[in-house]
Amino acid sequence: MKKLILLMFFAVLMVVTAPAWSDSVRQVLKCEQSENTSDSKVEAIAKEWLKAAKNIKGAENLELNLNFPVAAAAGEVDFVMVVLSPSFTEWGAFMDNYHGAEDAKVDDKDEDDVDCGDASLWESVKVK
Repeated sequence: MKKLILLMFFAVLMVVTAPAWSDSVRQVLKCEQSENTSDSKVEAIAKEWLKAAKNIKGAENLELNLNFPVAAAAGEVDFVMVVLSPSFTEWGAFMDNYHGAEDAKVDDKDEDDVDCGDASLWESVKVK
């Protein structure tokens, strides 16, 4: 019983302190682009989104990467978009302010060209 309590204590401690070890937060979105949408158009759409997003409180330090498969079994994914935030605090502030923000309406503008429906949130820890 003592071992179980000790293991539970360390598990809870890890969950509570994990953000302190984190180097950044990454939202990974699996995206599809329409047949008539070029990779350069996808990049232009991403630049426009990032510019608008940075106007939202908490997103001032966001970064964005587009990853196009070269030699991979990507399935139904045309590209992966990765939104990077330096901390959970900044990510949380961004998410709290994103929904309903005027600048967030840029999402709806290009939905015929790009669809990024499948998303996941990752903690990124740099190994040295």
